[in-house]
Amino acid sequence: MPFGPASLLGVERFAQESEAPLELIPGDDDAKKEQIITAVYKQVLGNAYVMESERQLVAESQFKLGEISVRELVRRIAKSELYRDRFFDACSRYRYIELAFRHLLGRAPVDFDEMRAHAERLDSHGYEADIDSFIDSADYQDTYGEWTVPFQRGWKTESCTTLQEFTWSFQLLRGNSSSSLKGDLSGISSKLGGNAYQNRPMAVVPPSSTKATGWSFRPSKNLQDAPTRHGVGAGEQGKTYRVEVTGYSANNVRRISRYTRSNRVYFVPFDKLSEQFKRIHREGGKIASITPVN
Repeated sequence: MPFGPASLLGVERFAQESEAPLELIPGDDDAKKEQIITAVYKQVLGNAYVMESERQLVAESQFKLGEISVRELVRRIAKSELYRDRFFDACSRYRYIELAFRHLLGRAPVDFDEMRAHAERLDSHGYEADIDSFIDSADYQDTYGEWTVPFQRGWKTESCTTLQEFTWSFQLLRGNSSSSLKGDLSGISSKLGGNAYQNRPMAVVPPSSTKATGWSFRPSKNLQDAPTRHGVGAGEQGKTYRVEVTGYSANNVRRISRYTRSNRVYFVPFDKLSEQFKRIHREGGKIASITPVN
């Protein structure tokens, strides 16, 4: 089976979902509603298995009867004891916050200030108010509206505002078979950790298997720990990274198959990464990997 950059980085399933998001349309039958309910559980609960006794039957019934929208179904599941027990009570505070970004907005936090705002809201208004702040946000409503099931979008360059958010997205996403917590080495601890507090990008590396059959991400160095050049530009601004790009679609760049591993490689100093990131986006390219130069 052919695979492109998304599968090489362990986000192939998310790529497929973002290309064909599920939306309830007036007149859709019960089979489509069941499909949407399943997709909402899968997204909001981070691909975790849901037992029959854990299903939110009242909310499901209201949705099938047309009494609540997809967005309200998402809200009911996110506020349920099922979600709270798994991701709020059991996890560290910042682990819960980064997971809520992934589950409800489909992306990583932009920066630590965005995470801290949710921590302060938890202190001042409580858990349910924090869930509401995600689902009532302009970001949620502009992206998913009332009737579309949330999906993972943060791994795509065009949906991120900064290089930092792009690299953080890969830390929060894993492969097809793993849930948000099960099989994740970080467990209930924050995956972004000190990188969030210091607002630092993180190295993006492929999964451990070169053929995309194993989905455990290799331990990666922080971007600011990369080797440093000597001579001109040495020091903090001289760290260099290999940026692998595929899928160019701009008129001035030759289009290639989306299954090709890469069609361009750039070696970029740390202080030029954001600039190069924006240029790649303008030209329609997709970043396949960002790794420190050995």
